[in-house]
Amino acid sequence: MSAKKTFIVEHLDPELGPWSELEYIAIAKESQATNTAFILSSLPDGFRVPTALQDVEAFTAEKRGVEELYAGKKEKVCLLDPAAAKDLCPEDGDAFEAFLFGGILGDDPPRDRTSELRKKGFEGRRLGPKQMTTDTAVRVTRMVVQDKIALDKVPYTDFPELKFSQHESTEMPFRYVADKDGNPIMPEGMKELIQKDADKALDDLF
Repeated sequence: MSAKKTFIVEHLDPELGPWSELEYIAIAKESQATNTAFILSSLPDGFRVPTALQDVEAFTAEKRGVEELYAGKKEKVCLLDPAAAKDLCPEDGDAFEAFLFGGILGDDPPRDRTSELRKKGFEGRRLGPKQMTTDTAVRVTRMVVQDKIALDKVPYTDFPELKFSQHESTEMPFRYVADKDGNPIMPEGMKELIQKDADKALDDLF
């Protein structure tokens, strides 16, 4: 029996924006439901963890970085890295215990801040050619290493259009996992947040 999987997001920003908060809550709840663990690491002093996140049993807030958490076990950590030479595969679930994300995968256009983690010498795997949000990257990784679904067999929807009304919609610049109806799986409250942000941007024009 392989060890319980741990998903680690090394949080590389001084605070938590509303977008990341919803993503992290989604990761925590899905980790709870699938008997995996979710760690938010390298948190700065004074970082405030939202109650909705803190309340999920599978979640741990950590001031220590991943190097300290896995001191002497670096070979058990897999860095999800867009620049890696190999794609993630189901067998990686047997080789690695922890899967490390840069916490900034959702940048558009992508900034290569994963390089900060790459320099630390963790073995890397790719999740394919398209940019994903952080919660999607964790979801896909779990499906591959725990559910043993090949990366190219995961049901995806790319750059979906979110319709808010007859005249209002926005295209998301990311790849998502699709639900049984073909709709993107997104954190609870994310669509409303995106609509609010879109409205705000429109308001700025007037």
